[in-house]
Amino acid sequence: MTRAERSWIAYDWANSAYVLIVWTVLLPAFFKDGVAVGMPKDDSTAWWSYANSLAGVLIAVAAPLLGTVADYPGRKKRLFAVFWLTGVAATFALCAVQPGWWLTCLAIFVVSAVAFFASELCYNALLVDVTTPDRLDRISSCGYAFGYIGSAIPYVACLGLVGWHGAVGLTAAAAVKVSFCVAGLWWLVFTLPMLRNVHQTHAVEPTPRPVADSFRRLGQTFRRIRGYRNVFVFLGAYFLYIDGVHTIFVMATPIGKDLGLSTDTLMLAILVVQIVGFPCAIAFGRLADRFGAKAMLMVGIIIYALVALFAVFMTSAAHFWVLAVMVGLAQGGVQALSRSLYARLIPPDQAAEFFGFYNVFGKFAAILGPLVVGALTQVTGSFRYGVPSLVVFFVVGGLLLWQVRTRQGATE
Repeated sequence: MTRAERSWIAYDWANSAYVLIVWTVLLPAFFKDGVAVGMPKDDSTAWWSYANSLAGVLIAVAAPLLGTVADYPGRKKRLFAVFWLTGVAATFALCAVQPGWWLTCLAIFVVSAVAFFASELCYNALLVDVTTPDRLDRISSCGYAFGYIGSAIPYVACLGLVGWHGAVGLTAAAAVKVSFCVAGLWWLVFTLPMLRNVHQTHAVEPTPRPVADSFRRLGQTFRRIRGYRNVFVFLGAYFLYIDGVHTIFVMATPIGKDLGLSTDTLMLAILVVQIVGFPCAIAFGRLADRFGAKAMLMVGIIIYALVALFAVFMTSAAHFWVLAVMVGLAQGGVQALSRSLYARLIPPDQAAEFFGFYNVFGKFAAILGPLVVGALTQVTGSFRYGVPSLVVFFVVGGLLLWQVRTRQGATE
């Protein structure tokens, strides 16, 4: 493995702490228990869903233009650094939130989430710059796999801090805020190898009017994507199945709280996802070398469909633990192989531009799923009427994915 490949993988190690500690576990629980005080639990779950949807709208609107601008020489890393620092700063800013500041808390979260997504766009586009086509699946899967470990290490420390906050003289709220700082610091420090060793090698020709020409190229790329049949069909499939993946991801903690699980129990369950996810993500990458990325993606989609169906019967902590294991089996593999399969289908010199559309489809999906689940939860008073609806997204997305011809798409 080259230094550039290792440094690129290090960013998954770095930013996964934010995803796990802040976004997935502590911030949703902190929002429901310590910020949205006095608000009915179904309403706070719904507002958390709406904030996730708003973050998806903002990045989906900005992603295509960001992608076209990033394809100019030297722009990927420059834009990456801006959004990375913004996300880190917003993570630290969460420490200032007080009880009752639920709208402020959601606003800071949206800024951090949009910055995270934007940095991810540039990061994903750099995949084609750090490795060769025959190693895309392996390197992409290693990124997600080491992301599980990179998030688990600080997560365990925060788990102990929150669980035994009294022993170190902290209140529960203070322990959560210190954990936000740990996640922000981890994200800050371990991104440095990426900034030092990863360099953009594929780019479009520079232009004296980059922003104006980016709008022109945006329209051209949209027309070209429609001409690339396999890219277009893949994006349609991705829009649907990743909707379910994102929704289960962002709604896991609020659902656990609605089941009556403590924050400590939720943190342990999410740790199980990381422990199971590391070897499974590696396995998905290796199996993709043998059976193909598309076939292994189908396996992951089937597992997620079963997760959504299982949610109907969840009534206890034990059920939540089973769901955590099932998610760990497929999450890293689905995300990693989606990224590498798409990278194989697109022109390398326009990777950021095409990944801009990849983010549009992914983020608009991130709007629809939480919105549907949140609305049905609020109307019916139970998540059991919302989560099973995601099965439709997995089934239709899987059927579309099966129509993608990988070798033909690479030739195109």
